[in-house]
Amino acid sequence: MTDKPVEEMSFEEAMKALEAVVTALERGDVALEDSIRLYERGAALKARCEAKLKEAEEKVAQITLDAEGNPTGTVPVSSL
Repeated sequence: MTDKPVEEMSFEEAMKALEAVVTALERGDVALEDSIRLYERGAALKARCEAKLKEAEEKVAQITLDAEGNPTGTVPVSSL
């Protein structure tokens, strides 16, 4: 597992780290203190993944299409 700060991770890095946390916790052979630390990191990783997905959804929602279905620009999410 990496000790890279969660807030610096890409979506893919956070998902991979979250999978490693889940695997470690599911094995059940982790000491209690380590389990708590892993659980906290897992919660932070989950939040990071959710935030990155929301960013991607907002970017996709901003794309506007012309009559032929070609991207023409973006519109503010607040106006959607």
